[in-house]
Amino acid sequence: MKREEHIHPFPPVCDEDSRVLILGSFPSAASREAGFYYGHARNRFWKVLECLYGCAVPPDIEGKRRFLSEHRIALWDSIASCTIVGSSDASIRDAVPNDIAGLFAKYPIRRVFCNGKASHACYEKYVFPLTNVHAECLPSTSPANAQKSLGGLVEAWRVILDI
Repeated sequence: MKREEHIHPFPPVCDEDSRVLILGSFPSAASREAGFYYGHARNRFWKVLECLYGCAVPPDIEGKRRFLSEHRIALWDSIASCTIVGSSDASIRDAVPNDIAGLFAKYPIRRVFCNGKASHACYEKYVFPLTNVHAECLPSTSPANAQKSLGGLVEAWRVILDI
């Protein structure tokens, strides 16, 4: 596969009630095609949230937006643009961060969590120096992270409930 330059295709999901910000790295090819976050059928992000909150996440984009808002979750990615091969975080080069500091200025976000190491590395390198707000790195929900079972992910992600 060829490395291609991509610009983040959709805005953050955030509103005046958001208290927790969850950051991925950059949308996968499946997410870019679906037009929303965590669009790969085997990514366990939405399943983890269902387990944590004890209710189903609607399958449509607007339903997912409502779910996030009801649970005071903001959702975005650390990277605004990059060159990438397919969906591989390991292949990301020339990363330019999103304006996460701008979200902090507009919304009452209290805690930041990164969905995986690539997101966390970008956040700590580019965003932390501007905000002095550390992010906690959680295990990736990506299908590429076969080390963690769904139960293990749910247990690790339980910290997002402590707001």
